[in-house]
Amino acid sequence: MVYIVGVGLTNVGNHWNKSLRHLAVEASLKALESCNKNIDYIVVANALSGVVNGQENLGSYVATHLGKIGLPAVKIEAAGASGGAAVLLASSLVSSKMADRVLVVGVEKVTDYTALEDSNSALSTSIDSEYEAFHGGTLDAMHALVMRAYMWKYNVSKEEFSYLPLLMHENAVDTPHAQLRFKLKPESYSSSPVIAEPLTMLDLAPLGDGAAAVVLSKDAEGSNGNAEIVSSGQATDSISLYRRRDLTEMPSIRTAFKRAMENTNFKPDFYIIHDYSSIMGYIAVEELGLAERGKASRLFSSGEANRDGPVPINPEGGLKARGNPVGATGVYQVAEAYLQVTGRADGWQVKGAMSGLTLGIGGIGSNSVVHLVRGV
Repeated sequence: MVYIVGVGLTNVGNHWNKSLRHLAVEASLKALESCNKNIDYIVVANALSGVVNGQENLGSYVATHLGKIGLPAVKIEAAGASGGAAVLLASSLVSSKMADRVLVVGVEKVTDYTALEDSNSALSTSIDSEYEAFHGGTLDAMHALVMRAYMWKYNVSKEEFSYLPLLMHENAVDTPHAQLRFKLKPESYSSSPVIAEPLTMLDLAPLGDGAAAVVLSKDAEGSNGNAEIVSSGQATDSISLYRRRDLTEMPSIRTAFKRAMENTNFKPDFYIIHDYSSIMGYIAVEELGLAERGKASRLFSSGEANRDGPVPINPEGGLKARGNPVGATGVYQVAEAYLQVTGRADGWQVKGAMSGLTLGIGGIGSNSVVHLVRGV
């Protein structure tokens, strides 16, 4: 068994007065204080520090500023799936008895990278640099291509993508650490500026600074309740869209989910998914089997995905409104699942939730990680 015994979060947003180290240390200390235990390994999740902050070697970097020099430490990078992959590695260290207690901290500091073209370049390191980015493609443009293919294949209108961002903003209002804590009106979505046609600004998650940390242990020893990571799964797909058989499918999600669900009858009470864009959110719920292909909009428009619905999706607001701290996102997701299953998601609690699924995605579905979390 691998138990989550402590968590720490910073708010997601524009932390102009905090550096990469400040955010990482703040979340880590909160997680360590919440369980009051020593650690014997550090795993850091990050996607953009080399490009944006000019800083690599984050294992040593975090160990140094935490006062944990001497401990083994490593950085994990898998684009937007970095956090999920870091938790998976840490869980493996514990389950294999290579470590008794591991600190996983996901951190991203992006607001100092202010120019739009610079942030696009940084994010676009997650797609094929030689065959897509070199020719002017960006991560957002790739999402737009997928969205257009989906609209054409399933005869879906642009307005049908509004249901996901509308719900995400509604959920984030009650989430203290969320970046965009305000509701959207349908007309706001309709008039949203185009980023890469048909993708508009309100289809996309905002970049944000933030750090989240979890402490994983071989023993259930937390003072604020415990949760266990029941199982995990990870899979990859081609990094290049031009190699894909069908732009409207992301088989890495399906495979990661299948691997996580092997040999378990786990039934999630909620789902925390990676919705970098509206189209990614829709394809994700379809790959998880929560909606038929081409009909994800109905899951959100019907109220089924609401926090009090039968299939709660992103009760915290998702990337769209909780914010997107890129490489830290997957650690936020696992920490949020922990808070849910221990009944401490104040304001954004799914009533009676005892089990949840998290899904982190890197690139355009080129790397996916699923974790199954249960309260104990």
